[in-house]
Amino acid sequence: MKYRREIDGLRALAVVPVILFHGGFDVFSGGFVGVDVFFVISGYLITTILLKDIEQGKLSIVNFYERRARRILPALFLVMFACLPFAWLWLFPSDMKDFAESLVAVSAFTSNILFWRESGYFDTVAELKPLLHTWSLAVEEQYYVLFPLFLMITGKLRLRWVLAMLVVVAFVSLALAHWGSIAKPAAAFYLLPTRGWELLIGAFVAFYLSSNNRVPVSRTVQELGGLIGLLLLLYGIFAFDKTTPFPSLYTIVPTFGTALIIIYASQNSFVGRFLGLQVLVGVGLISYSAYLWHQPLFAFARLRSLSEPSQAVFSMLAASSLVLAYFSWKFVEAPFRKECLINRRVVFLSAAVCSLLFIAIGLIGYTLEGKVGKVASDGRYADLTYRLRANFGLDRACDSKVLDTEECKTANEPEVLLWGDSYAMHLAQGFLASNGSIKIMQTTVSECAPVLGLAPASSMYGAQNCIDGNDLVINLIRHSRSIKFVVLSSPSFLLGHSKIATRDGVRELSDEEIEAHFITTLERISSLGATPVVFSPPPRNGDDIGRCLLKAEIRNYSRELCNFHYSKVEEEQQRVFKMLRNISNTYKVVWLADGLCRENICMTYSDDILFYRDSGHLSYEGSAQLGKEMDFYRQLFAPISN
Repeated sequence: MKYRREIDGLRALAVVPVILFHGGFDVFSGGFVGVDVFFVISGYLITTILLKDIEQGKLSIVNFYERRARRILPALFLVMFACLPFAWLWLFPSDMKDFAESLVAVSAFTSNILFWRESGYFDTVAELKPLLHTWSLAVEEQYYVLFPLFLMITGKLRLRWVLAMLVVVAFVSLALAHWGSIAKPAAAFYLLPTRGWELLIGAFVAFYLSSNNRVPVSRTVQELGGLIGLLLLLYGIFAFDKTTPFPSLYTIVPTFGTALIIIYASQNSFVGRFLGLQVLVGVGLISYSAYLWHQPLFAFARLRSLSEPSQAVFSMLAASSLVLAYFSWKFVEAPFRKECLINRRVVFLSAAVCSLLFIAIGLIGYTLEGKVGKVASDGRYADLTYRLRANFGLDRACDSKVLDTEECKTANEPEVLLWGDSYAMHLAQGFLASNGSIKIMQTTVSECAPVLGLAPASSMYGAQNCIDGNDLVINLIRHSRSIKFVVLSSPSFLLGHSKIATRDGVRELSDEEIEAHFITTLERISSLGATPVVFSPPPRNGDDIGRCLLKAEIRNYSRELCNFHYSKVEEEQQRVFKMLRNISNTYKVVWLADGLCRENICMTYSDDILFYRDSGHLSYEGSAQLGKEMDFYRQLFAPISN
């Protein structure tokens, strides 16, 4: 097919925002849409090649997969090999087990399924997974198992019928994606059925551009189409953020923009000439390798550092990913694409050997529970990880949905109801430590703030599950004769940023509107005869404090390095604290910072007690210690004070 410089420039416009987004550069808050751009480009290029092969009567599945192997595998395997020594030196066993699983999954192009299954609230954060970014490669390869076969099977049908079937599939995929972004966000993000429509957009562009019946467009339409496409893409990069439901109808913005650019941009148009600039084309040529290198560099930097590395470090690592990308493109990617240098037999044989080797390494690491490498030999690790285990409160069963079971209460007629998300869960040990005979019931669902009728649009267990669960809690209070106090806690009383799920769909609500909903919730509790008491979340600075404490112990650093000044509290948490101050004249608010912070220094440990288990949750021992020091139970009876 004819080489188009602007496509390589478009690749650069996709990969750079992805890298900077993963490096934490806030201005590129929607940089993740670069992956969606890659999906459209891939769908266009591959479909163009397949249509040409069909037209010439030489479509071959073997040839197709040989081209894919030459394009994808050499650089991928190089990066995977490069990860091994750093994993051995730096990974904790829990991380090593995850890494071992990912080696197997990447080799089988099922890493998107693995990371979907690992997307639970208490799992290792995504930024610490060196091969997380390979989920997009898995989606593409799963698509390319099916798409060529579809074209072969439907080859004798009229083109209109083929396109009609693909249009139906695309619309179903888009509808499923939009529904899933609210109900099943993790599955929607990682899996092919909700991503396939993006690749099909590229396929439709290929069908359109390969048509002999295309109506010529004027220069004005060409210029305008390319410019609109570029603006749509830039809007997604700079206006979207982590709270944007994705993939969903929002994803139409960058994908449709990419399609317009491919259709209308050429070296005869302004956008085409811009994308054809030598620097953009150069980055585009190495974009695949750059995409492969950046995530391991960022992940291992985060794994090695006690706290989140600075943007200066990420800038250096981003530049390093481009340097490494150039060499892997020049000495690995490019040679393997040349059939005159490396024949088909070598390509398939080396692919099989490397895949089997990584699968074997991964299976060994997984079988040994990740207990391989330098850190695993340190005897302190097992004790520390147990102490910093996920804090589910009364029982692990008291997560994911509201339950009225023995595991989730200490008495059949509870006096205290603990309501909220995981930040309510972690208070349970504090209440038990402050009063061993307390009659308490836990009704908690991760990522579901105790605000009636509202939920984060991207809630892990589904926004509707949050709304239904909160309704169930109110029913429990209504029908209970024993509940005197309802303790509410969450770091997300304001439900994240602006994309809020309501009973009537997703809306954008201001902080003031959400605060009004929360006040209504508190009033509802009071009207049912119980006293609402709000516990603030512990102050947090954005770092994984629990991991910092663990690293400090294992690597013999001072724990004091994990303490932080109160002024470093996250901006989003400051918004929540402002709302809690607004209501504190009317309702009882217990400030955990009063027990954790001294002279504006927030302590993460006390003697041998580790307060935090991660970025903000209290550990079991930390909750118990804080509960005793602050006397959580007595706080329920204390008068309201600002």
